Amino acid sequence: PVPETSTIELYGHVLGAEEIWLSRLTGTPPTVGVWPKLAVAESQALAAELDRGYREFLWSLEPAALQRMITYTNSAGQEFHTPVEDILLHVCMHGCYHRGQIAARLRAVGAEPLPTDYIAFVRGTAAAIRR
Repeated sequence: PVPETSTIELYGHVLGAEEIWLSRLTGTPPTVGVWPKLAVAESQALAAELDRGYREFLWSLEPAALQRMITYTNSAGQEFHTPVEDILLHVCMHGCYHRGQIAARLRAVGAEPLPTDYIAFVRGTAAAIRR
């Protein structure tokens, strides 16, 4: 089944937010907004690009750099100073929250979403199912 448009938009938001946070971490300009309108193919391409970008950033990150303060302006025009480690934790938690919403929406239209549990990701297998 095809998910409703708002489900695809929500996934676009996850990707848009991840891209904006990565741009803040790397000091590069963002290429998409917080709520980009992305087709499925565009989402796939951006997800792959973000995977590469975060891997490169994390692989080059020294432990002491986790405390480095990042100065940025949010979408409301407010300036903040946040340590790298807090930004990375936020990116993970933000994505988890919205991926749970997406999974629930997919189930509502009869689809079986991919597992979103972290342990399933690390193990490479689905989490336990309800019986």
